[in-house]
Amino acid sequence: MTDLNARLAGIVRADPGLMHVLTTVRGLGLNDWRVFSGAVYQSVWNAVTDRPVGYGRKDYDLGYFDPDTSWDAEDLVIKRVAAALDEPFRSEVEVRNQARVHLWFPDRFGEPYEALTGTDEALARFVAPAFAVGVRLERDDTISIAAPFGLEDVFSLTLRPNPDRPRAKGWDKAVESAQARWPELKVLTS
Repeated sequence: MTDLNARLAGIVRADPGLMHVLTTVRGLGLNDWRVFSGAVYQSVWNAVTDRPVGYGRKDYDLGYFDPDTSWDAEDLVIKRVAAALDEPFRSEVEVRNQARVHLWFPDRFGEPYEALTGTDEALARFVAPAFAVGVRLERDDTISIAAPFGLEDVFSLTLRPNPDRPRAKGWDKAVESAQARWPELKVLTS
C-alpha cells in the first residue's frame, strides 16, 4: 500500500458517516460495489484543509454492477439500500447500477457513454482525476481503493480535466461548485 493509499484509508476510517455507509453497504452483498466521487474526495479535501469531517458533502455516491440493466432491477437495489439505512443517510446515498449508465447518460449530460464492464471502469470516465477515487470496505475490514489516475491530484487539491476524455460539458459548473467550498483548489486547464 502506498503512503497516499494508507493516508486515504485513514481519512476514510476517521469519517463516521462514510464508515457507516461502507459498513452498511458491505452487509448487503452487492456485486462489484464502491462508494466514490464526492464522498471520498471531499473527505480528503477536508482533512488536507483542516475542515470538519463531512463539510461540503452533498451525498454518498454508491455504484454497483449488475448485468440486469432493467430499471426494475436497479429500483429494487435502491429500495434495499434505503431500507438498510436510517436518515439522514437514506436520503443521502445515491445508488446507481453502473451497467445502466450508458442508457441514461447521453440524455442527461449530452455526451456519448460506452457501456461499462465493471464499476471501477466508471472511475476512468469521471470529469477530473481528483474525482476518480472509489473505496470499498472489504470483508476483512481493509479498505480497498480504486483510483485509475492515482491519488496525487486529490491530495494536492488539484482539479484538472480527465486527460482520457473530452472536457465534460459540466466542467465549469463542477469547478465553480468545488471552489465555492474549497477555495484552496488549484484548477488546471489541461
